[in-house]
Amino acid sequence: MNNKLVSPKKIQGFWELMPKDEVLFEDMLGRLKKVFETNCFLPLDTPVAEFAEVLLAKSGGDVDKEIYRFTKGHADICLRYDLTVPLARFVAGNFNELDFPFKRYQIGKVYRGERPQKGRFREFYQCDADVIGEELPLSYDAECIYLYKPASKALNLEVVVEISNRNILAGLFESFGKDIEPLMVIIDKLDKLDRDEIVNLLTEKGLNSEQIEKTLKIAGTSGDIEKVLSLKTECENATYLKGIDDLACLDELLKALGVENRIFNLSIVRGHNYYTGTVFECYLLGKRNLGAIGGGGRYDNLCKNFLDKKLQGVGMSIGITRLFDILKSENLLKNEGQSFVTIGIITFEETLNYGLKIMASLREKGIRAEVLNETKSFKAKMKEANKRQIEFVLILGEDEMREQLFTLKNMTTGEQEKLNLEGIVEKLS
Repeated sequence: MNNKLVSPKKIQGFWELMPKDEVLFEDMLGRLKKVFETNCFLPLDTPVAEFAEVLLAKSGGDVDKEIYRFTKGHADICLRYDLTVPLARFVAGNFNELDFPFKRYQIGKVYRGERPQKGRFREFYQCDADVIGEELPLSYDAECIYLYKPASKALNLEVVVEISNRNILAGLFESFGKDIEPLMVIIDKLDKLDRDEIVNLLTEKGLNSEQIEKTLKIAGTSGDIEKVLSLKTECENATYLKGIDDLACLDELLKALGVENRIFNLSIVRGHNYYTGTVFECYLLGKRNLGAIGGGGRYDNLCKNFLDKKLQGVGMSIGITRLFDILKSENLLKNEGQSFVTIGIITFEETLNYGLKIMASLREKGIRAEVLNETKSFKAKMKEANKRQIEFVLILGEDEMREQLFTLKNMTTGEQEKLNLEGIVEKLS
């Protein structure tokens, strides 16, 4: 007989919280759901696994290297790496049943086989809100960016959104006569590599020194819309100029929506090559060094891989797992002392059954009640209530059961009072 114990180790980079933290995390999810629904987005839940031909229809960049892929029988399957491609598949498969523009939000786990490190996980939650329609004006781009404002308010945070338009650099590279996507992958690494490394990579892709300088000047532009407009004379390419004009229009729309914490940063291109216009990333205000907590943009051609119709899309995302990890490590989480139990009922051998009856009655009225019925001493049970940060304790002895007056102790202040069950319900409600 083999009695060797199996090590209870967890796969590195996969998400798991202690129950106390899970309560806080679920609270964050609930607040975000309310924000999305208040802004007229419908809920959606797509499968975690997709056929490889669906998920890989249009990804590209470094993402393909990170996808979890396996076979089951004859099926070639991938775990979703984001929620956008599954959305496109859903829209294409249910096109005739949906009303457009179709606005949906989804909160779910995604998987990327990258190297785990601080703030980066292999399994993590994303919160997405997207709009898909046959013709979407820029006002929908503005609405998706605007969502960061109520979302951050709901989480008691301050954020700033950095915005660009992929067409600006795409038009520039087009004017050079170069392949756009490999150059976009390099620009996406501007925050990670130093200037010399970027120059070497651009040189390897065939850019000369003049083209490299112009690329770095434009990609390095950050500030208000006037700075962006000052670049109009740098390139005559129509795609380039449209990207700048679209940002100017977007700026006016964001003003109308009251989005004040915004800047334009033309180095932002996003890692997925399905983006076709507006792109943006969201950072905690004054804490850009902690990395982006969300992002998104416009993707006007994504559904063409699944549907013989032109549909436009734009969406925003919050990396809620990454955000939670940052808030915890930076000591920015609120209500960390919150208990999941409002009232603990301390019984004795002769009052246990009646204590269970009270517990059931309180729970029916929406009060989180629990009988501390382990075979411990009274002192040990009080110590347990303190350790679990239970807010109130009801002490149930034979006298209390007979008189129907119960000792209720506030575990924070130490105050005690005698109340009947109705009084306890009123106080705790």
